[in-house]
Amino acid sequence: MTLQERLDELRRRHELAQAGGGAERVARQHAEGKLSARERIDLLFDEGSFEEIDKLVEHCCQDFGMAEQRIPGDGVVTGHGLINGRSAYAFAQDFTVFGGSLSEANAAKVCKIMDLAMKTGAPIVGLNDSGGARIQEGVASLAGYADIFLRNTLASGVVPQVSAVMGPCAGGAVYSPAITDFTVMVEKSSYMFVTGPEVIKTVMHEDVTKEELGGPMTHNATSGVGHFVTRDDPDCLALIRELLSFMPQNNRDEPPRVECRDPIDRRDEELDGVVPLESDRPYDIKDVIHRVVDDGYLVEVHEHFAKNLVVGFARLGGESVGVVANQPAVLAGCLDINASVKGARFVRFCDAFNIPLVTFEDVPGFLPGTQQEFGGIIRHGAKLLFAFAEATVPKVTVITRKAYGGAYCVMSSKHIRTDVNYAYPTAEIAVMGPEGAVNIVYRRELEKAEDPEKLRREKVEEFRDRFANPYIAAERGYIDDVIQPRDTRPKLIAALRMLETKRDVNPPKKHGNIPL
Repeated sequence: MTLQERLDELRRRHELAQAGGGAERVARQHAEGKLSARERIDLLFDEGSFEEIDKLVEHCCQDFGMAEQRIPGDGVVTGHGLINGRSAYAFAQDFTVFGGSLSEANAAKVCKIMDLAMKTGAPIVGLNDSGGARIQEGVASLAGYADIFLRNTLASGVVPQVSAVMGPCAGGAVYSPAITDFTVMVEKSSYMFVTGPEVIKTVMHEDVTKEELGGPMTHNATSGVGHFVTRDDPDCLALIRELLSFMPQNNRDEPPRVECRDPIDRRDEELDGVVPLESDRPYDIKDVIHRVVDDGYLVEVHEHFAKNLVVGFARLGGESVGVVANQPAVLAGCLDINASVKGARFVRFCDAFNIPLVTFEDVPGFLPGTQQEFGGIIRHGAKLLFAFAEATVPKVTVITRKAYGGAYCVMSSKHIRTDVNYAYPTAEIAVMGPEGAVNIVYRRELEKAEDPEKLRREKVEEFRDRFANPYIAAERGYIDDVIQPRDTRPKLIAALRMLETKRDVNPPKKHGNIPL
């Protein structure tokens, strides 16, 4: 074979890999509103920076006529490149090749880039669009899934992992996104479930559509499996790029800093009037957050799930921070099972990757009721407590209004190693609200009183004046300062800059036993 013939053969194989399942199948992807795997890779990475690995890999299956069906790349594009100028690794399942099904060969490709990401300390992005395990290969394809799951687990807390579900993701395939840090789904084209609608109908006699069972809003609003829902593929990939801009490369790096054009000493007089004096009046905690963070910009995580707690990424003085905030506009800001799990997961991510935590607290307590108690609110609430207490990153808390009972302790209080704790003059820090406290403390007096309602009103007002304020906590050092709301931004930035050199450690151990 001449040199030219060898070069022609190389070109032929590359062209076959580049074509994937062919123009007809790519057109079918486009007709469904989906991009091809290579088009997705091009949008994810900085232009011209992607370097493909294992482009010429083929499967080794000889059964069911598969020996005659071999396409270089074998249904997944893998490699590395730059995202916002920083190194990252990715795999993109190609639905045009064997329905993107996982084979022994392409699982090995995915594992190879995950291993490289771990060695070099860079994020991993998985673009999922697959019919599942390749049935023709039997247990070999299942083994490939397990190999990937192991690497997801070992990489957890070492390098950031982001999954995008951009098509079907069913059966065992769902567990890789579930282990990763964030899962992004796409409207009208993505779905996830362990068992499909047909099997559910046969076994459980339940009629349900794919969208109802595992569509983007099902997982973003109901199950909490999804963290983001996006309009289309380009929107999804742009969000991943934005998300990674807040994160360090790995657990040993610091989060990236950006130039801050929003004055760090900016005071917002209108912030003084955002929190109502009346403790039973709702308000939107995002009105506080947007007025405080750089350029009013918050990337909210789990926006549609457990809306009584707001979590997300923002910047203060150009520095990445994780924001955790009770939402008085939903369930009065109570913590329930879903909010506790949502918050704990986010806090642990931030702590794993050296992202400081800023907490805005307005919490009347844990949501009461048999549904919550039977569902394990004690165990789930303890997850959030565990996560905040375990976290060693800089932690700053602002109590805007209510901070009652055990929920006060849980929401990054001074007693669980929070570094700086502020309160607004509107803060109410107590075992419980004035009404409930009066009913307990003055029960006998109220029973004997000629006008119990008048006495109750008087005692409630007395209790509110004496205890429902931030000053007793401040006198004991549980609150470092009572601040004017307008000063929140400069106070937070000053606190975070003071804490830049913070070093804190937990006792030596293999790992804690968070109450799962």
